[in-house]
Amino acid sequence: MSEPYIPEQLRAIAELVRQGEQPSTTVRTLLSWFWRSQRRGRWIVSVIRERLDYLGLTTEPDFNWVYIDAPIVFKQKTPPLEEGDRDDGSDLIPEIMATLNSRDANIIETLASLDPTYRVGRLGIANRPPISISPDGTIKEAVTIMLRNDFSQLPVMTSDREVKGMIGWRSLGSRLSFGQQCEFVRDCMERHGEISVDDSLFHAIAQIKQYDCVLVRDLTKKICGIVTAYDVSVTFHQLAEPFLVLGQIENFIRVLIDGRFSASELASVRASEDTSRVVHSVADLTLGECVRLLENPKNWERLELAIDRATFIKDLDGIREIRNDVMHFDPEGIDDDGMRSLREFAEFLERLQSLRSRLHPKKASAISG
Repeated sequence: MSEPYIPEQLRAIAELVRQGEQPSTTVRTLLSWFWRSQRRGRWIVSVIRERLDYLGLTTEPDFNWVYIDAPIVFKQKTPPLEEGDRDDGSDLIPEIMATLNSRDANIIETLASLDPTYRVGRLGIANRPPISISPDGTIKEAVTIMLRNDFSQLPVMTSDREVKGMIGWRSLGSRLSFGQQCEFVRDCMERHGEISVDDSLFHAIAQIKQYDCVLVRDLTKKICGIVTAYDVSVTFHQLAEPFLVLGQIENFIRVLIDGRFSASELASVRASEDTSRVVHSVADLTLGECVRLLENPKNWERLELAIDRATFIKDLDGIREIRNDVMHFDPEGIDDDGMRSLREFAEFLERLQSLRSRLHPKKASAISG
């Protein structure tokens, strides 16, 4: 069997580790060594893990858990525990693995190393230490900082690990409304919330509901970021938009096909391995099956579209590939080029459907909810 592709940079890292060193780089740099990759899709993560295993390396923290520009340290992979050191029940693992072929065993090991949690540490905002103020700072100073940066709250800290509380417009206003004297920040502080870079984003949401924003501590216990309700809304928008645009694209494609083929014709493009699925209408087809249907020139003619079939199919197949990535819910989402492709193709289909409706009003179908 030929040796797998291993970037020269990673080979050099492995040599340094063998010499007792612990070299480091960023996740983004590690990705770039593999065909100039820019994001942690499921395929590239799997490839990197295989190459690290091949060289006997691991990263700390795990390269798939942290922010893409965070530093990672390469170390020698820990050898398996000796027989006497295993926890109760672990001696069954060799028996289980022995019943599997090598491919299945590799799949299980890979899946065990994947992290399905959307960790806070992967957010850019959680990796930028916040501006803070001392408890002895004046209220005027705090107000100036908040106004200048458009902040609603400001951490009150004495060091990068020591947090005393938060000051914000709400805490300041509530005290002034009762006539309380507020000259220094310590006079208007309120409790703050904290999470770890290892916590899930959903845990952060629960904390934000209580505190409006939360401070983030890294693995060394330093405050490394702050997450607000705005940051969470932006993150979920970035994650949700591809799903929404893809849904729009699939609706348009089905509208173009609807009513032009019999159930048996539609069923003929169903995936060969999916024989149990019944196809009654175009709604029962996957996007890939729609591509297969329209690849046939005779089927394409039925759509009565005065556009080039080859170009349309090529673009649609590209959308299908993006869809496969999106549907695996990669926490980093898709890159800007992929999102641009989705938006542009959705707009193209909308113009196409609008034009077709005007030219063939009786044949055009309405998009169903």
